[in-house]
Amino acid sequence: MTTLVRWDPFAEFAGLRRAFYGIAPRSTRTYDFSFPVDVSETDAEVVVKAIVPGVKADEIDISVNDGILTIKGEKKSDETAEGENFFRREIRYGTFARSIALPSRVDHDKAGAEFADGVLTITLPKAEDARPKTITVKAAASA
Repeated sequence: MTTLVRWDPFAEFAGLRRAFYGIAPRSTRTYDFSFPVDVSETDAEVVVKAIVPGVKADEIDISVNDGILTIKGEKKSDETAEGENFFRREIRYGTFARSIALPSRVDHDKAGAEFADGVLTITLPKAEDARPKTITVKAAASA
C-alpha cells in the first residue's frame, strides 16, 4: 500500500531551527478552523452566507462593528469511546472566528440571521444613506 504525504516546505527548516535556536519542531500540527462565505448585495441589503457544518445555532455569535461583520463560535468534539484508536482524524473541533468587511453601511438593528442545514444566512439591510437615490429629471418648458 502506498501512502501519500503532503510535502511541507517549512519542515525542511526544522533541523536548522533546532541547531540555531535549540527549538524542537512541533510534534503536532495545528489547523485553523475556517469556513467559506459568500457576500452579495442588492440595492436594499447585504447578504452573507456562511457554511458552518456540525455547529448548532446557539453556538454561533454574530456582531457588526464599524462595518466589520464577525462570526464566531465553537464546534464541540464528539465523545470518543474508550479504547478507540483513530486511523485518520481530519474533522476539526474548537473555536472559530471570521471577520468580513462589509461593502456598504448597514442598519445592524434590523439585521436577521437564519441557520438551516449547516448554512448560516445573515441579512443586513443597508443604512438609508447608503442606498442608491433616484433623481427624476424634469423637462424644462420650451420657449
